Amino acid sequence: MSKTWATFTGDLLLELRGARRRAGLEAALREAVRSDRLAPGTPLPSSRALSIELGLARNTVADAYAQLIAEGWLAARHGAGTRVADRIEADARHGELHSDVVRQPRTTQYSYDLRPGTPNLAAFPRTAWSAAARKALAQVPNQMLGYPDPRGLPTLRQTLVEYLARVRGVRATSEHVVICSGFVQALYLLSTALRRTGAGGVGIESYGLAIHRDIIEAAGLTTHPLTVDDAGARVDEVTVSGTRAVLLTPAHQFPIGVALAAQRRADVLRWASEHGGLVIEDDYDGEFRYDARPVGALQSLAPDLVAYVGTASKSLAPGLGLAWLVVPGHALEGVLEAKRLSDRYTGIFEQLALDEFIRSGGYDKHVRRSRLRYRQRRDALVSVLAERAPDVAVTGIAAGLHAVLQLGRGLRAADEPSICSRAGRAGLAVQGLGEFRRTPQPTAPAALVVGYGRPPDHAFAGALEALCDVLG
Repeated sequence: MSKTWATFTGDLLLELRGARRRAGLEAALREAVRSDRLAPGTPLPSSRALSIELGLARNTVADAYAQLIAEGWLAARHGAGTRVADRIEADARHGELHSDVVRQPRTTQYSYDLRPGTPNLAAFPRTAWSAAARKALAQVPNQMLGYPDPRGLPTLRQTLVEYLARVRGVRATSEHVVICSGFVQALYLLSTALRRTGAGGVGIESYGLAIHRDIIEAAGLTTHPLTVDDAGARVDEVTVSGTRAVLLTPAHQFPIGVALAAQRRADVLRWASEHGGLVIEDDYDGEFRYDARPVGALQSLAPDLVAYVGTASKSLAPGLGLAWLVVPGHALEGVLEAKRLSDRYTGIFEQLALDEFIRSGGYDKHVRRSRLRYRQRRDALVSVLAERAPDVAVTGIAAGLHAVLQLGRGLRAADEPSICSRAGRAGLAVQGLGEFRRTPQPTAPAALVVGYGRPPDHAFAGALEALCDVLG
């Protein structure tokens, strides 16, 4: 038996034989790499050999390999076959994008990274942040270093109330603000509170992050997808029995990039009022809008019906682990109980720094600079593609840090993994739109979701050049 086939003996081979569809094969291989059953550098059988052994179509195995290569789990070089990629972390990058839990491969083989969900980390305002942190720490009373309020630092909560009212139109008092360790925790607290009230399900947009679905379901709720079109989520579909809440990205749907239409905003609030429902508003990049007047927070229309969640992950950096949850009064007790039983409180040192950073005007200044930088990058992306890849239509660009590239030329969603794989071999990390669909649509037109916020300034032109080479 060859060394390659020795890799697939025993229980692992049985598991792979049990995966009768591509998604199952991908999941089994991904878990085998994550758990170190397939060590870094391990050679894999050819797609032809594995398809014969498993009784699957060769294209099924080839497409699974291509997807895992695009995700960074596997690596392939011409003439050297497919191997397990080096330096893979034990956890998946599934959900890495605009959630605050970054779970990604350790591979650093990409020269350029245009995956969405992360800002330009090189532009983090280190000097201003350090000054704010030093000043805040020097002034903090000793008693505030004890066990803090589960809701968070009182001064930061009041600062956020004033900031959100000014910038996003949010209406709240500091008693209704809960500081969380990122959006994922905020969503889990809300889901846990809902489950304890007897809720059975949550409506979620049919495009989004799998980690959000996982968090809701881990709290014991079911999820029900809502169709997304040019007017945002079809909120009229929130009619499933047991659905007591809906999770939306109304200002800038992720990743499609549309805003929830005014009529649908009114409709979802009417549903919440008539059925005792809760709207969870994920305002993940509300500070970054370029071509039109800012879209105000949905919460401003009905504070008693909407739980608003904002985060520092796009405006500053995901590594800060800071988000703010504005909770309606009827849900506050349940959220605080869930917070008490999860981590009790969020550490105050980052809270102290953020409070001072906002109060000093440093946060507004940083956001203004970032908005200008990201708009310039967006414009450069659109201009370069118009010249180098005129068949590509760029959509979802009125706001945020990413764009959707509709590839045209008869390409379908089933082609996206091979396109991403080709980009990966050229040193460019990109993601297909299909990775964000709740239900696979292999015959849908092919599209890429390109994040123009992530590359450092010196690498951005090179990233665009690499993208055009792949699309050309």
